[in-house]
Amino acid sequence: MSPSKTLILIPGLLCDAAVWEPQAKGLADLVRIEIADHGLIDTLGGMAESILAKAPPRFAVAGHSMGGRVALEIMRRAPERVEALGIFDSASKPLAPGEAGEKEVAGRWRLAAIARKDGMRAMGQEWLKIMIHPARFDDRPLVETILAMFERKSPEIYEAQIRALLLRPDAQPLLSRIECPTLVLAGRDDLWAAPESHEEMAARIPGSRLVLIPDCGHMATLERPEVVTAAMRRWLEA
Repeated sequence: MSPSKTLILIPGLLCDAAVWEPQAKGLADLVRIEIADHGLIDTLGGMAESILAKAPPRFAVAGHSMGGRVALEIMRRAPERVEALGIFDSASKPLAPGEAGEKEVAGRWRLAAIARKDGMRAMGQEWLKIMIHPARFDDRPLVETILAMFERKSPEIYEAQIRALLLRPDAQPLLSRIECPTLVLAGRDDLWAAPESHEEMAARIPGSRLVLIPDCGHMATLERPEVVTAAMRRWLEA
């Protein structure tokens, strides 16, 4: 008999179903899997609304990186429809003011310029320097999976998603109002979304469970797939 409950998995910046493939396979006996595709939508709220328009009346949702922010926008709009929430390698704060925000803006558009000039793979090779654990730099299957995923996207999609992230709303006020079972998960060595920010989010979400995975960077679902899938199974079964 097929599972009766639905889990919507939301990819992050430039990612697609491949970023969730280990979990989609590993949890298929427990839930019916749907994986979002953002297309050229250039706001996080628009991404959330697109997912909600296609989703069943009740569902669990997990988002990785930018997808975690989209999951929080779903919670902003329709908390009564969400049975369980997962926030992975993500954050809830808006663009920082002043120099810190300016640095993020400049860094994101610098990578977009590489994508326009030299192609998505060249951009990905630069970006991967802070995306995965240094011990995995020579893991060719992992690196190729990520670079191929980026290559399936266009510079136009990349720029739309950058705009969405730079205009991200502040999701921090939502955290204390979340009532469903929540899993906050990250690589302990994530240089893109700091583990400390996940500790802060988990502390503000009532009854949430925090999982920090050792020897793991930002791409936790692919770097340590078995650990992530096991944590998700415990979360969903609870």
